[in-house]
Amino acid sequence: MNKHRGTTQTVATKDTTRAVSREGILKLENVSKVYTSRDRSTVAASNVNFTVEPGTIVALIGESGSGKSTLARLITGIERPTSGRITFGKWDVIGLKSRQLRRYRKHVQMVFQDPFAALNPQNTVLYSIVRPLRKHLEMSESDARQRAMEIMETVRLTPVEQFVNKRPHQLSGGQRQRLVIARAIAPEPDLIVADEPVSMLDVSIRAHVLELINEIRHTRNMSVVYITHDILSARVLADQVVVLYRGHVVERGVSDEVLQNPQHPYTRLLFASVPNPFERSRNGGSKGDERGRVTSHMISLSTVSGESGCTFAPRCPYVMDKCLTSVPALSGSEAHQTACYWKD
Repeated sequence: MNKHRGTTQTVATKDTTRAVSREGILKLENVSKVYTSRDRSTVAASNVNFTVEPGTIVALIGESGSGKSTLARLITGIERPTSGRITFGKWDVIGLKSRQLRRYRKHVQMVFQDPFAALNPQNTVLYSIVRPLRKHLEMSESDARQRAMEIMETVRLTPVEQFVNKRPHQLSGGQRQRLVIARAIAPEPDLIVADEPVSMLDVSIRAHVLELINEIRHTRNMSVVYITHDILSARVLADQVVVLYRGHVVERGVSDEVLQNPQHPYTRLLFASVPNPFERSRNGGSKGDERGRVTSHMISLSTVSGESGCTFAPRCPYVMDKCLTSVPALSGSEAHQTACYWKD
């Protein structure tokens, strides 16, 4: 994407005051989700709090098992939390019944990780977009077809006449994901939840899809919850970031504040694990050696935390005694909060 990340440019291109405002369209308050089987319980989300403002992008960052996709299912109403509250404007999401959920999903749409699995293989490109227009906006068939072709132009499935009758197996991976995005924006939602939308795409086309998402949020003033394990794409795309580890928020705030100056050891280790071919030549190998050290530390330590302490303690290179007995609370300015004793 053509976006400079320097401090001066960032202030000019992002409305950071909106990103940390207390009045958002989506709000999660102390949301927890526990999956219980016959012999064990698994905490997928623990007292998660964050707000999404109109027209902004909030990135949920973390490795597999951090709770990102669980939160996506809770936000879209696919699952219900064990405790806590999720509100979206006037909607109390947890209390919605089936008919209310259908109305709610007009306003909150999802872009899935696997575009092929998300599409009906029997449906044409045109029908895949016409259907939500007829269902949610109650448009006539002719109006829906015309609007669907305009949306195809928006997501760059062009020339339109070459795509209208194609089926998913006749599209490339990038084209399929553009179709999934087209279907998601068709009902004119206020919020899109994008769950790892580019992880299954070739590197060469990932930036184009992310740029499309960013363009759509600006032109349509839509909010986006962007779920990713890729900290660099979050830095380019998001206004706010929420860093998750095993269901806990360990760091959050304005994107540039958090990602240019990460405070939590886990966030720092995420950065250290990102390959950078230029570091060794500039720094005589010191950064590369440090990356290897911290990454090795993450792998070698147990990933099973104690029940009463910080969940990251078994993997943390800076662990202290109190980390093993109590869970640190988020603290700091509203623009940048961290749940860690070490930073103190």
